[in-house]
Amino acid sequence: MNERFQPGLEWPATTQAADGMPRRPWTIAEIEAMVAAGIIDEDERFELIGGEVVPMSPKGARHEMVKIELNRHLQRLGLDQLTIAQETTLRLGDTAFLEPDFCVFPRSIMPGDMRGHDVLLAIEIADTSLRYDLGRKIGVYAAYGIAEVWGVDAVTLVTHVHRSLGAEGYRVRREAGPDEQILAGRAEGVSMCLSALGLKPL
Repeated sequence: MNERFQPGLEWPATTQAADGMPRRPWTIAEIEAMVAAGIIDEDERFELIGGEVVPMSPKGARHEMVKIELNRHLQRLGLDQLTIAQETTLRLGDTAFLEPDFCVFPRSIMPGDMRGHDVLLAIEIADTSLRYDLGRKIGVYAAYGIAEVWGVDAVTLVTHVHRSLGAEGYRVRREAGPDEQILAGRAEGVSMCLSALGLKPL
């Protein structure tokens, strides 16, 4: 029996029943139709990658603390030419969308119209999901033309900077410590120093 339909399991359950077998990819339109019909709860947190639904890890207190302080800092920058959107859905094609912690893009673009090539900087904050965020997810960002990605380790406060996008992914990958001031490559005026926000590594 598919474990999604086993009684007593909390939603969202996952399954590996079809490992090694051909799978039919879902489209964004189909996912939105299922949400509208109540088949998928509108509050359920997941991403769609290559047509596969990927449940997102629950956000811990450490993740939320780093996100709150970083959001406070980013909004204080007062960059009128840019939108710094928190937890907005980034549609990347018919069968893919991601939910980064922050997306930075030109203010002239409406959030619903935003696509990968419009994003000047995406920021991910991770504690338990760090391997996924710095692995498969970085590959998806690169494949859809996101110019730069910062992956913040919520525990150590090390930021994994990915930029200089090329045919084979990000040519520049480096780690920045919490005391380092990081400047965005294309999102002019966006910078951060995590220790200056009062954050300390665990």
